[in-house]
Amino acid sequence: MAFPIKVCVVCEEEFELRPGKPGFANRCPECSSEDASEDSAGQTGWSDDREANAERRKAIRDLLYRKDS
Repeated sequence: MAFPIKVCVVCEEEFELRPGKPGFANRCPECSSEDASEDSAGQTGWSDDREANAERRKAIRDLLYRKDS
């Protein structure tokens, strides 16, 4: 059975869409692997995000549940 031929939206090259291919269905394996490596590299500041999210939740909670005197 032949696999469908797709055109990559990033580099505009044709590739076969095979089952189990990592990444997006509209990107070739080379472009998908580059995108995946960028995603994993961008997750270094998680502790800062957690602290910022905790502060946001606290501020929202204070605004929602404050008692007007």
